Amino acid sequence: MNVDPPRSATGARDRPGAVAPPPLIYLAFLVAAFLLSLPWPLALGLGDWRHAGALAMFALGAAVAIAAMRSFRAAGTSFNVYKPDTALLTEGVFRYSRNPLYVSLSLAYLSIAVATDSGWALLLLAPALAVVRYGVIAREEAYLAAKFGADYEAYRRSVRRWL
Repeated sequence: MNVDPPRSATGARDRPGAVAPPPLIYLAFLVAAFLLSLPWPLALGLGDWRHAGALAMFALGAAVAIAAMRSFRAAGTSFNVYKPDTALLTEGVFRYSRNPLYVSLSLAYLSIAVATDSGWALLLLAPALAVVRYGVIAREEAYLAAKFGADYEAYRRSVRRWL
């Protein structure tokens, strides 16, 4: 059984080549925050309202993720960073963000940081976003530019990366 991803006409692998699955990147930083909090607790001091705020952020992130997944399904392409893209998504939530799934993961991460009152999780959000930006998104953008050419470049110029 061949497990190599398909190759393009030029022989390049037909996939973005992310450094890791994005959910695992966010999870790794949450685990790091938890481990840092064991010897050095760092609370945000948000009080009891944090649970309602965290729930609202999580719900918003879930709604964005569901909308994005529906767009992937409707276009017949995969959201898996290790599989080839077969369509350029520009409608639905993709009209507002080129990366709505990463926005939703960021909201989920932030909701956990707020719900757990974790200063470490909040501090580690910036490096988590840097890993996603340079280890996943930059590779996806180069892949999409090579695969979809001028259509992707026009989309890239008209829609923000995050929001």
